[in-house]
Amino acid sequence: MRLPSLSSDGGSDTGAQSKGEGGGRLDRKESYKAQRRIYRKEKKRVEKELLSTFKDESIIVLADWLKVRGSLKSWTKLWCVLKPGLLLLYRSQKAKSNHWIGTIILSTCELIERPSKKDGFCFKLFHPMDQSIWASKGPEGENIGAVVQPLPTSHLIFRAPTNAAGKCWMDALELALRCSSLLKRNLNRQSAADHVDGVDSSLESNRLNDSDVERHFKAEFEDGGSVTDDGNDADNPQNSQFPSDDEDEDNEASEENSVIEDPSTLPPATNYTRDQDEVFGTTENQTEEFSEENKSIVWFLVKQVRPGMDLSRVVLPTFILEPRSFLDKISDYYYHADIISKAVQDNDPFVRMKTIVKWYLSGFYKKPKGLKKPYNPILGETFRCCWNHPNGSKTFYIAEQVSHHPPISAFYTTNRQEGFTISGTILAKSKFYGNSTSAILDGAATLSLLPRGEDYVMTMPYAHCKGILMGTMTMELGGKVTIECEKTGYSTELEFKLRPFLGGGELTNAVSGRLKLGKETLATIDGHWDEKVMFKDKKSGLSEVLWEVTPEVRGARLPRFTVPIDEQTEWESAYLWRHVSKAIVTEDQVGATDEKTKLEEAQRAALREREATGSSWVTKLFEQEAGVYIGADSTVPKYAYKNADVRPWDPRNDLLQYEKNYVVCTKTRHKTPMIRTQSIVSVLEPALTERVSSMSRRRKTREFEVSLHRSQDSDTSTPGAKEVKGRALSKSSSSLLPLQDALKPLIEEQRKINEKIAKLNHSIETCLYQQKERDGNSNINRDLVLLIILVVMIQAMLNWVLAERANRGLGS
Repeated sequence: MRLPSLSSDGGSDTGAQSKGEGGGRLDRKESYKAQRRIYRKEKKRVEKELLSTFKDESIIVLADWLKVRGSLKSWTKLWCVLKPGLLLLYRSQKAKSNHWIGTIILSTCELIERPSKKDGFCFKLFHPMDQSIWASKGPEGENIGAVVQPLPTSHLIFRAPTNAAGKCWMDALELALRCSSLLKRNLNRQSAADHVDGVDSSLESNRLNDSDVERHFKAEFEDGGSVTDDGNDADNPQNSQFPSDDEDEDNEASEENSVIEDPSTLPPATNYTRDQDEVFGTTENQTEEFSEENKSIVWFLVKQVRPGMDLSRVVLPTFILEPRSFLDKISDYYYHADIISKAVQDNDPFVRMKTIVKWYLSGFYKKPKGLKKPYNPILGETFRCCWNHPNGSKTFYIAEQVSHHPPISAFYTTNRQEGFTISGTILAKSKFYGNSTSAILDGAATLSLLPRGEDYVMTMPYAHCKGILMGTMTMELGGKVTIECEKTGYSTELEFKLRPFLGGGELTNAVSGRLKLGKETLATIDGHWDEKVMFKDKKSGLSEVLWEVTPEVRGARLPRFTVPIDEQTEWESAYLWRHVSKAIVTEDQVGATDEKTKLEEAQRAALREREATGSSWVTKLFEQEAGVYIGADSTVPKYAYKNADVRPWDPRNDLLQYEKNYVVCTKTRHKTPMIRTQSIVSVLEPALTERVSSMSRRRKTREFEVSLHRSQDSDTSTPGAKEVKGRALSKSSSSLLPLQDALKPLIEEQRKINEKIAKLNHSIETCLYQQKERDGNSNINRDLVLLIILVVMIQAMLNWVLAERANRGLGS
């Protein structure tokens, strides 16, 4: 193939040399046409990305009311919508075009916390070079924004109503900036790839190296030619190989359609089948008497233990085991998960707490037949299941045994479509007291209402079994539990009461409690958790049924679905314990004991192997949160699900949730980049590593991204560039370790101060609420006093009138 001359007049030496060398040079017009086409395509792509950022509500990071200080030092309340790389200001929550005020380009801004003497939390967005931070046009092409007080050009000061909301905005702004940086870096990489593809397609079989291209453009400039000169495009036969503008638009339209997924195409998900019908025990089933053979086994075990001893290391006989794992047992709390959906939808925080207490009580009334204990899970054992809701959504449950000594179980429950997730860590303990024993569940579970950013932290009662040596064996629930929401200030205290030694039959399975706001009791709770529980409003004196176990309630339990046993992995509960469960169901105690011993010996052998090699166990689905401990004595390490997604559900983009290989995913309409992090809305639990200098940290991140982008070309020509830069980065990170160690005391002190400020704000809000209640009561008392005075005055007037008439009658 022969390339035409680089010069239109044919007199250039370079052109003659090009003709002599054949296909070794790049034609000027070919190169220019390719660059022009790539330029138009890239411009349209950037415009499309920016337009989708403006209009696509699925990528809104945060939206709320904030006070903004104007140029005249006065404050204006504006509706702020945060998107990746952009912050839009509106006059009202409707976010209409005529309510748009301005758009801040976050890529030009720095973020810093600003001290303030007034209530709330202040932060400042500013340009470090004192340049404008505003975009020239609005999201729909508006040139002029709505009329408000004048706003500064190079900076803007915001005030959030509370300290928690301010921290929420600071974290969300950092997230929006990171999203913007990732988007720009992806676009740059994609445009570079498109550029290479375009050159390759235009050259077909020709291959040019960097030096050839450099010599070509050098000759072009020496001849006085211009790379922006079109020349006579119609006479050039090579122009036919480049697509026209219409073809470019068609290609872009096809690319845009490829971003939208087909809603009818179901993703590959785990196969679930419905469980068999459940078997419910009754109160009479919660008593049991051992046979003579089993009594001898119990006496043999009793001789090995002493009162107060932990039974977690004692091997228990199989005749007291329930044929399912403890990980499976925890899932009993979610057969009425639809009650949580009602709590999410209610706007009253008092009613939300009341509804969550109702759901909490719904997890206890299912009892096994007889006094049975589930299996102690083996280290690394997993369990998964799901429940189908009437509206088509699904609640997924994932659990793993993350530690064996001490026995710690971690679980995660999610239904983003209904607006909630539950995560928990439980340390199971057993205490022996002679004639009785208790199974204590130390730890906590956190219920998160995603659209509201509220976390409800709850503890669990213990199971108490008595009559082991003398009398009839019975099992009850006991202990005090709490359900607390730090954001709203509401809390509930419940006490599960044990039956006294003499009499007290009416206290069997009894529960009582109080629903409080701060320290004030708003309602009382009393009843039996397996029958009926009453709720009495203290202010109005009205009582209502909070929870009652009826045949209708049992029939309304959500159907549970599990993975068929032949499709389970070797570490899943049902598959792992299948031989033990089969022997227990057939009442083959010898076979059950043999199979259980095999599992225990395999676990001990694995432990000896790890000790010999000096390795430690690595969890599969959960990871420990460094430095975070929960429980009654704050000694239980907290574990979090590695694939947790705590974004509120977006009905415009999210289609459904599904689970594959223990990863709960969401099928979406658009392939938008999702960054999974801690909840943006929920700021109740402070992060371990507080913000020391967010501005400098973000500047370092940007400098690293710019240097990484600039080094892409040099890395391709320099083989050892990446290794050298990797060593330099590791060296710089290691040099920061002493600084981080020095800052740890300051970070801890700042965390404690923030906790104290949060508690102080909560106390102030509680005092204001109590003052409002006292004012309302004082108004009622004042009206009552005035009414009494008025009645007394009328009575005195009537007495005077009657007395005057009586005197006149006597005088006449």
